[in-house]
Amino acid sequence: MTMFLWSSRSLRPLSLLLSISLHLISGLAREPSNPTDANKAVTPEKSRKSNIGVTVLIVFLGVLATVGFAVVLFKLWQKKKREEQHARLLKLFEDDDELEVELGIQD
Repeated sequence: MTMFLWSSRSLRPLSLLLSISLHLISGLAREPSNPTDANKAVTPEKSRKSNIGVTVLIVFLGVLATVGFAVVLFKLWQKKKREEQHARLLKLFEDDDELEVELGIQD
């Protein structure tokens, strides 16, 4: 049984990154304050800012996907180690007939 238990301490960096990305996205989506600016053609400076914003968003999503993938792999590794430890524990406490025969305590 795999459960993802998140503590508030592990969510702090994620929430910080999320808030920063939301500020970046909201800054890119601002409407021009001057209605005449909306009718102007896109200048190279505006397209460059747009390209930077898209690049930042893509990089952020890539980092987020990488962190998510790492968390999933870590949880799978933990599950595998737990199963191995459980198998070792069961092997340790299983009935060993050979040992009982050697000690002469078998019924």
